[in-house]
Amino acid sequence: MPRENIIFKCSVCGEENYIGTRNKRTHPEKMEIKKYCPVCRKVTAHKEKK
Repeated sequence: MPRENIIFKCSVCGEENYIGTRNKRTHPEKMEIKKYCPVCRKVTAHKEKK
């Protein structure tokens, strides 16, 4: 199965807020997305934890 589950971690406070999936074949590098962090109460960059 080429898809794997990943956990996104806030780059500011370090809280693990979101779970997503990605295709390992098309995106071999680590993902980074901007999402709302309820702890920081603002939109921050969330990086893939691993």
